[in-house]
Amino acid sequence: MPDTLLIATAEGVRSIRLNRPDRHNAFDDAVILDLTAAFGAAAADPGVRAVVLAAEGRSFSAGGDLNWMRRTADYSHAENLADAKALARLMEAVDGCPKPVLCVVQGAAYGGGVGLVACCDLVVAAEDARFCLSEVKLGLAPAVISPYVVRAIGARAARRYFLTAEVFDAPTAARLGLVHEVVPADRLADRRDAWLRQLKANAPGGMAAAKGLVRRAAEEPLGQALRDWTAERIAELRASDEGREGIRAFLEKRKPNWAEE
Repeated sequence: MPDTLLIATAEGVRSIRLNRPDRHNAFDDAVILDLTAAFGAAAADPGVRAVVLAAEGRSFSAGGDLNWMRRTADYSHAENLADAKALARLMEAVDGCPKPVLCVVQGAAYGGGVGLVACCDLVVAAEDARFCLSEVKLGLAPAVISPYVVRAIGARAARRYFLTAEVFDAPTAARLGLVHEVVPADRLADRRDAWLRQLKANAPGGMAAAKGLVRRAAEEPLGQALRDWTAERIAELRASDEGREGIRAFLEKRKPNWAEE
């Protein structure tokens, strides 16, 4: 297990915790590779029903590690491109994970930390959490994370927060759509566990299909191709073992086999 992460699995839940509290869980090239591998392993493990992304210490993630950013300033264009593509692969690994991904945010989520939040399916934040897309303060821009953040908060809000690099609070993050719920810090685990209970009652294949529907429906214009694809998806799901079991269980007034303890 890499030192940068704490990874554990219990009752079908894979917990992935950023473990650099002394650096406010800022990430560098090593953390990016470790996180990408951790999400790839969770996606491939049939025993994993859901993934929780969280962090040790006072902050969720301060974004890019300063020592890493100092190194990248001396990189060639080819080295910087490879580095950026590694970050892009991480964002896609989180966003495209077929398992539900829950994110628990405390303290600061800055820069790339906001990108990670935007890639998750369900996000709960502490009341005192704060968020910032701070790249322009460093002469940069939130390039790699932008597709995910813009999808989460919309283009209009992105224009503001990408350009101003203002810090915004958890209620604002919820209003923008970046965060789903805001709770006192001592209730974060309660909200996480309540979501996990709900997810465990749902069909794993159905949830994976639902995630795929959201991605395609959000990105593709409404037209015949999209209508045909959605019809094909529901036809496949109805004929699947999981779909047939779910319908039988409903008609027989019992729990489906994936929800049985």
